[in-house]
This record gives sequence, C-alpha cells and structure tokens, in this order.
Amino acid sequence: MGIPRVMLGQTGIEVSQLAIGTGTDGLSGSSRQTRLLGVTGLADLLVYAHERGITFIDTADAYGSHPHVREALKRLPREKVVVTTKTVSGTADKMESDLDRFRLELDTDYLDLVLLHCMTDNQWNVSMRPAMEVLNKAKEKGIVRAVGCSNHSFGALCTAAEEPWVDVVLVRINPRGIEMDDEPDKVVPVIRRLQGEGKGTYGMKVMGQGKLGDDARSAIRYQLSVPVDAFVIGME
Repeated sequence: MGIPRVMLGQTGIEVSQLAIGTGTDGLSGSSRQTRLLGVTGLADLLVYAHERGITFIDTADAYGSHPHVREALKRLPREKVVVTTKTVSGTADKMESDLDRFRLELDTDYLDLVLLHCMTDNQWNVSMRPAMEVLNKAKEKGIVRAVGCSNHSFGALCTAAEEPWVDVVLVRINPRGIEMDDEPDKVVPVIRRLQGEGKGTYGMKVMGQGKLGDDARSAIRYQLSVPVDAFVIGME
C-alpha cells in the first residue's frame, strides 16, 4: 500500500499525504538536515523518499536547503515533485528579489508553493501586503502556483482563515500541543474553518519538534484524524 495522494484545498495541486521536511531546527540558513547530511546526503534522502512515494518537499530560505533540493531535482522529474519554499520578505522589492533568487537556487522555472514564513502578527495581512501583491502577480505569470503562510501564533493563524489571498496554510498541530500556536482543541476548529474556505492545509510539528519521537505511531495516527490535507515530518 503506497502513500496516499491528496489535493491541497482548491489549488489543483496534488501531493503525497506525507511531505519530507528539510528544516528541523532550521534557522539563519541551516538546519539539522543540512548540517548533518550535507548537499549530497540530503539530496540522496529526498530521492530515496520520492522512490517510496513522497513527492512533496518542504524547504525554506531560512533552512539553507535550496541547494540540497536543487541537487535532488536534477535526478527527479520536476513535474512530479511539489516543493514548498518560504520567505520572510515583506516588501515588494525584496519579494521580487527572493522569487528570482529562489528559482536560481532551486534551478527551476517555477515555484510550486511560496509561503510567508513564521507569521506572528495578527495583522500580517496588512504589513505584508506589498509582498503579497508581488506573489499575486507571480501567480498570474505562472512563476508561482500557490501562495500562503506558516504561522507561529494563534492570532496569525486565525487571520489566515479570514484572508482571501491565502491558498495554503502550514499549521502547527500535534496531540499534545507541543510547539503549537495553542491547544489542539482550539487549533483544530480553525483548521476546519480553513478547509471550509477551500484553503489547503498541511501540518507541521507532527512530532512536537522531536519530543513525541518515543511514540511516533500515535503522533502520525493523530495527524490522520485531524482535518489537514497532508503533513510534513523532518527526516534525517
């Protein structure tokens, strides 16, 4: 039995239900994956995952893993891989520069998903509007397929549910509320609202940043019980 394929909301983008993450403890241009595995090692892991049905790769500028994903994409059919990347840029100029740089670093003509990274302000959809408009134009040109955000506060997550611009949301969710925006019984209803608005959703912090690794099966079963389309686990 293979890994199920799912649609991310109403984006028209099909992904494996399980995504492979490249940003465990990712900050300032590196992550556990990039530090421990290097370019070749992480690329090998991504190809290994793809051969086993994982066609969804999660990366970000902050993780420093674009070169690693690029190396993997050299060995994979580009049209059969969905790559998320993320940016903290909030101005039009910086976003335009990021889109050019990201495509160069990944050696790709287009970006599948571009998310505003780690939103914490309840009014991020106001402060980030110049960057959001650049992403809108990039979608119109076919440079970006879908846009959205990852959130690190409950207020920012609620804003994502209300913001029409959002196509996809990366949301922190696990059974014990570890490294989450709030307790699961508060976050799950927001996920349902996101889905009700046709937005794609995928879960992160599935293992509570490693703290649930002693009972991984239960953590994964929980992901399968909540209304996210897919979920990402950082693998080494």
